Amino acid sequence: MESQERVRTGPLEGLVVVDLSTTEPGAFATQFLADSGADVVGIEPPGGSPLRSRAAWPALARGRRSAVLDVHDEADRTALFRLVEQADVLVTTMRPRTLKRLGLEREHLEQRNPRLVSAAVTGWGAGGPWRDLKGYEGLVMAKLGMFHVKRDIVVRPGPAFLSVPFATWGAAHTAVHGILAALLERESSGYGQHVEADLVRGIGTLDTWTWFTELVGLRWPEAYRTVEAYTPEGEPHSTLVYPLLVARTEDGHWLQFAQLGPRLFAAFLAELGLVRLLDEPKWAGFPDLGTQKLRTEFWEILLQRVGERTLAEWQQVFERNRDVNAEVFRSGPAVLEHRQLTHDARVTVAGGVRQPTTLVHMDGKPLTSARPAPRLDEHGDLVRAPSASSGPVLPPTDATGGLTLKGLTVLDLGVMFAGPFGAMLLSDLGARVIKVEPLGGDTIRRVFPFPEAGGAKVMQGKESICLDLRTDEGRAIVHELARRSDVVLQALRAGAAERAGVDAATLRAINPDLVYVDACGYGDGGPYGARPAYAPSIGAAGGVALTDAPHAGAAVGCLAELKRSAVQLYGAAAKPSLQADGLAALAVASAALLGLLARARGRALAPLTTSMLATVTHALLDRVIDYPGRPASPDVDDAGCGFHALYRLYRAADGWIFLAAPAVKEWQPLAAALGLSGAGRFDTPEARSAHDADLARALAELFVTRPAAEWEELLTAVDVGCVQVTEQPPEVVIQTHEELAVQYAATAESPVFGEHLRPGPTVRFSRSATQAKGGCLAGEHTDALLGELGYGSGEIAALRERGLVG
Repeated sequence: MESQERVRTGPLEGLVVVDLSTTEPGAFATQFLADSGADVVGIEPPGGSPLRSRAAWPALARGRRSAVLDVHDEADRTALFRLVEQADVLVTTMRPRTLKRLGLEREHLEQRNPRLVSAAVTGWGAGGPWRDLKGYEGLVMAKLGMFHVKRDIVVRPGPAFLSVPFATWGAAHTAVHGILAALLERESSGYGQHVEADLVRGIGTLDTWTWFTELVGLRWPEAYRTVEAYTPEGEPHSTLVYPLLVARTEDGHWLQFAQLGPRLFAAFLAELGLVRLLDEPKWAGFPDLGTQKLRTEFWEILLQRVGERTLAEWQQVFERNRDVNAEVFRSGPAVLEHRQLTHDARVTVAGGVRQPTTLVHMDGKPLTSARPAPRLDEHGDLVRAPSASSGPVLPPTDATGGLTLKGLTVLDLGVMFAGPFGAMLLSDLGARVIKVEPLGGDTIRRVFPFPEAGGAKVMQGKESICLDLRTDEGRAIVHELARRSDVVLQALRAGAAERAGVDAATLRAINPDLVYVDACGYGDGGPYGARPAYAPSIGAAGGVALTDAPHAGAAVGCLAELKRSAVQLYGAAAKPSLQADGLAALAVASAALLGLLARARGRALAPLTTSMLATVTHALLDRVIDYPGRPASPDVDDAGCGFHALYRLYRAADGWIFLAAPAVKEWQPLAAALGLSGAGRFDTPEARSAHDADLARALAELFVTRPAAEWEELLTAVDVGCVQVTEQPPEVVIQTHEELAVQYAATAESPVFGEHLRPGPTVRFSRSATQAKGGCLAGEHTDALLGELGYGSGEIAALRERGLVG
């Protein structure tokens, strides 16, 4: 066993990763690997990676080496192949046809290095009707309907451009899952394999329950009526508006409340002095009020009551009453000033750069220390130097690897979404996941009036056991399950795990080899650790909302403006398809897989921790990082259309298009197709930047003359990124389009939904298999699991009669 100091160099120490990516999905993935101790060699093109111009570069590239190689030059390509032959992992973000042209396709790589895990991150995946489109994040978001999802954040009609890199983060961490799982499988088989991840599947992981609420609407349209949070006129329509209130303090600070549980909502109403008001017959049936007038009136009362106190006064309330909580909407580097991040040592200054520490902490500390980003080609001589060593010699294999995580058991003690969905992602990779729930089942199962619609996604592939953990008998059952498990994942508020007897010290005393992951909302202690964490409040605190809607709430002169800003900020923080819970869930799965791989390599780790709040700072790295002379992060324009003229939404003759042609080499084919060649003020990159507003107007005048589908066909034919914007929920788009369903969905069985489509596994392997199972009912496997533990039918009946199991 290595010393603790040695492990601090990182659980992936000794692994060599070659990073050929030039876009953020690849960089996010390899940053995680470098932060975990891997030796990441960044191969940059002549002139350097385009990511060097991004504000996030010092943190994205920290701890890696840099070598400049021209992959189109024979000598440099030979040096690259020599490096790949000795590597453990290769990460690329090129399109498949480019990889083939360069000799980097899977078959060629396997011949050179049979132990190599090669990971390709693309926009759309290798198949399906969209496979030939360019892979820019904006194109994926537009084509899927994600810009439609958050249309409430702009005051004009139509889709809204989103600045948060949701799809990038999703693709990056599903790639991490594939890489770590393939490396884990290699520990037993000796062979590497090819891994595919993409932005479409990656962003699909972020949705909490919309897939299944839309499935219900498609299959049983009369079952119940789904309503938007607000009417088109900006008045409250859903009862969720009240517990997830967005309101402004007397001194001008916007707050996002998160009072979703019955006890929390009751405490909120009591704090506002509204309990007696609700005794009046006028409010009978609250929160289900019968008329729009009443719904609006109560909303305005809430806005008024919150606005009667200053931020300092509200912060005193939060300290006094832990059942009432709200977060200030933050943005930019101010996010890193959050007291919880400081308490948890989640922020560091290295080389003058203020940045988040590692995404995963071990025993309350970062996995590794922040190291500086390399100078361009700082390690080029070493990489280009001839080497006599070669990769391992193994016979070729066509054998499939089975399920990557077959034989591993995960004990899921999480609640709601982020932690439990992180565990569900491991089920898709082949792990057995046992979900421990209270006697009435997890709250997420009851979010909607249709059975299981809220919890179906997080319960996929799991076995459920319902127990009363407040009793000795319930704890004894969980302890025995932990003894037989490989991973325990808990997502409870600080102190709750100790009270329930499922904390790391207790369970690791029972099973010393256990990988223990604390997937908390804020932290496992500190000023916010015991507070409830929900996606909207974390989205406000972590900068998600104000990154997507930076202009919301800037000017409030009257009640109408106040209400309009509240609607925009709610839409920016609380949309279930795109929120902080999903961002965090991906990190949970990455942490668990990291622990499993480290254990397999003889590097057993102390308890691992991720948090929702810390995860958001990583996803928004380009916004929160701070240092002297940092370049500005791109800002969406006032109309909510895009960053600049060549990365922007435009109206077409019918609907909208999204244009993505930011690279210098993309201007000429775009200009030729649109008849703009030779227009002097746009001919050079400098001229286009100086006259960006004029270029946007010129393009707008052109694009409005033809239907959106025609523009997509015309510009895609000349390899320019342009798609028709989908103005439907993405979950409906995939479920109702046969070719898309084949590519991105899978068929599963459920006790509620029967045979149905569900989102497919997020990563594909060349040898290993994945699985796509349906959900389960609360306590469906209680008897079977107790039987495995040695309980007889009489004992089980007695436990049930005493109300100890469900």
